[in-house]
Amino acid sequence: MTLKARSAIGLKSVAISFGHMKNSPYEAVAPTNLDVGEHEFLAIVGPTGCGKSTLLNAVAGLLTPASGLVKIFGKPLKGLNREAGYLFQQDALMPWKTVLENVSIGLEVAGATSSDARRTALEWLERVGLGAFADRFPATLSGGQRKRTGLAQVLIRNPKILLMDEPFGPLDAQTRQIMGDLLLTLWSQYRKAVLFVTHDLDEAISLADRVLIMSAGPRSRIIGDFRVPLARPRDIADIRHDATFNALHREIWEALRDEVMTAYRQTSGAGR
Repeated sequence: MTLKARSAIGLKSVAISFGHMKNSPYEAVAPTNLDVGEHEFLAIVGPTGCGKSTLLNAVAGLLTPASGLVKIFGKPLKGLNREAGYLFQQDALMPWKTVLENVSIGLEVAGATSSDARRTALEWLERVGLGAFADRFPATLSGGQRKRTGLAQVLIRNPKILLMDEPFGPLDAQTRQIMGDLLLTLWSQYRKAVLFVTHDLDEAISLADRVLIMSAGPRSRIIGDFRVPLARPRDIADIRHDATFNALHREIWEALRDEVMTAYRQTSGAGR
């Protein structure tokens, strides 16, 4: 008998509201249920402004839902999610510190000695292909190298959950592909639970075990849940020529297209 994987992230009727519009809160996300397995890679796609990042921030403990419950490994989340590492779209590198110092500081803050932190940081820099760049400063790095540094920054603390908010968005297409392959290599070794937000449907299918679709806001909700039946390990360049990949892409896009156009009309004022 196959045992069900433990839930790393659980959202139970989580709704999120902001501020006031004409004396009423703006309801960004309608009550939402979601589970991410302990070793699952889950991607969320949806139109701009649909609440993808908002849900991610609720899981991180950066905002408190208006109602509902966030559970982390079965326990209600209170305050910041200490089990998670968060990789934002914009990196968090300190320009006055070297690459090595930027990566090691997380362990030092957690109480590791400087020598132990630096040794572990060097190991992680080797894993992300930056062993020769330890003494460089962020200003001398390419966009892809900065993202590699940021990934090492997050993973060095060995989080059980990895939250990623459009992490490769600013990169060119070739570098995004390289970073995607690197992420898959590291994920296959450490099998963190991943919640990955992206606008890029190709990226979502290439990386994830499962792809969720969110509707246009306000009161955005999950309107699609698609399992990705593609074998691992995956090579992103090759897999996008796979017939299964393309069939799934068409199926998801059919469900997503109207939501994207709804969001476009809302932001452009079309139809007013």
